[in-house]
Amino acid sequence: MELRVFTEPQQGATYDDLLAVALRAEQLGFGAFFRSDHYLSMGGDGQPGPTDAWTTLAGLARDTTTIRLGTMMTSATFRHPGPLAIQVAGVDQMSGGRVELGIGAGWFEAEHTAYGIPFPGTGERFDRFEEQLAVVTGLWAHDGSDGSTYTYEGAHYRLDGGPALPKPVQESVPVLVGGRGKRRTPALAAQYATEFNLPFVDVGTTQAQFGRVREAMAARDRDPATMTWSNALVVCVGRDEAEFRRRAEAIGREPDELRENGVAGLPGEAVETLDRYAAIGSERAYLQVLDLADLDHLDLIAAEVMPHV
Repeated sequence: MELRVFTEPQQGATYDDLLAVALRAEQLGFGAFFRSDHYLSMGGDGQPGPTDAWTTLAGLARDTTTIRLGTMMTSATFRHPGPLAIQVAGVDQMSGGRVELGIGAGWFEAEHTAYGIPFPGTGERFDRFEEQLAVVTGLWAHDGSDGSTYTYEGAHYRLDGGPALPKPVQESVPVLVGGRGKRRTPALAAQYATEFNLPFVDVGTTQAQFGRVREAMAARDRDPATMTWSNALVVCVGRDEAEFRRRAEAIGREPDELRENGVAGLPGEAVETLDRYAAIGSERAYLQVLDLADLDHLDLIAAEVMPHV
């Protein structure tokens, strides 16, 4: 199983904080550095304030050299699909082809209210999400070498005469879709995603939702082997019980709760948890690192967990 680092900068982090984590993750051999796309803290004062996801990734594209970079998940309510396609392609160029786009419908109403971003109802958000997936992937895939332009006619977005530029460096930027929705989410993943991710759910829930996505893929005659399957889980590991409990306290979580819901405890326990997800088909784990100042935590995971999964 590939291990990736996943951060939540809206809880309070500067660019330099994120760069330090990304550089350590790169040095230690983690598969990628991902960050959330949020503008408001979910508890706490969020000092010194949020950073923009794609602005951050543009900086990291130049300040790192090998680690892959992405979002989990960019909110479809934050950006129009045409400019988003340009942003992601630009960051992919800046990184030399290391970018991945995780994208979702958006869910955190308070951050929209706080920053004046429209927040339509669930149905419309999913409609816009679906159109964004179509437009972004369509712009990247369109071959305008014959002088043709890109056109799209949707209920929410209309494009006419688009040059479909710039292009990413990668032939195909990986697109991550995720979530527990039982109907539209599997269908959208089957149509557009290269990776399906489930955040913060147990093995049974993961297995059931992976099954729904596989059924949706079968309905499109798509081979499930063409999808990467992954989970996102909070991580909190200590060399001994005292260190584990210290780290749990630092992120405001109860040790027993972390052991039940995350990759937590001693290194051997973390390996056992990841093995349970791997047994039902999960190929990647995005480890949610909440204490960004604790780089020794990454060292421990790389030394005592990563070699055994």
